[in-house]
Amino acid sequence: MVLSIERFVGKVAVVTGASSGIGAGIVEALVSNGLIVAGLGRRVEAIESLAQKLAGSKGKLIAFKCDMTKEDEIVSTLQQIISKLGPISVLINNAGLSRTGSLINGDPKSWKTVLETNVLGLCIATKQAIQNMIANQTLGHIIHINSVVGHTVMNIPGFDMYGPSKYAVTALAETLRLEINREKLQIKITSVSPGYVKTNFEFPINVDNMLGLESEDVADAVIYALSTPPHVNVSELSVRATGSL
Repeated sequence: MVLSIERFVGKVAVVTGASSGIGAGIVEALVSNGLIVAGLGRRVEAIESLAQKLAGSKGKLIAFKCDMTKEDEIVSTLQQIISKLGPISVLINNAGLSRTGSLINGDPKSWKTVLETNVLGLCIATKQAIQNMIANQTLGHIIHINSVVGHTVMNIPGFDMYGPSKYAVTALAETLRLEINREKLQIKITSVSPGYVKTNFEFPINVDNMLGLESEDVADAVIYALSTPPHVNVSELSVRATGSL
């Protein structure tokens, strides 16, 4: 199998949650490989700062302000991207969050925020991107940044809704793959499931001494999936730090 991301050079990639952590790492990797990246986030100034840092790279980063809990913002932002930059070839659904709490005593408003961001926002962005890929007959690629907790229920107090939301992402990725295949679309779907990554993500437990990945490691997994030849679809890719439990 020959790996090459050359067919995406100069093409448009959308990355949600691009302002920091894994999202920023993915943006840097895509831009360095020559893609035109639309970075979405609520903290647009952080994405603009990253764009300045990457100014001399092979590709380019353009910042777009977007709240992934608001359907109208997601739809209008992707329409704006298409109008300004052109058809979408790659969508990286990276935006995600957790709120500490429990299913017994938790706040339903927090549950709603997690589900709207991790599940519904992902679905809305995916629908918009795929509709654009169909309209332009694009050989596109959708990548969901999932988690190992989307495959195994872990005994972590306070992770009440986060794990279930990622289980939904696992099911959504496979359901979408089957739907794409039934429609005979030339679009790939990949679920990338990292273990613990050293970012500013909110954890309900102390992670100071845990073995973890860097954001760049997850970005490398994304580049690998994008680099596979057209007849190869990496549908699930789990990445963990060596020696982690």
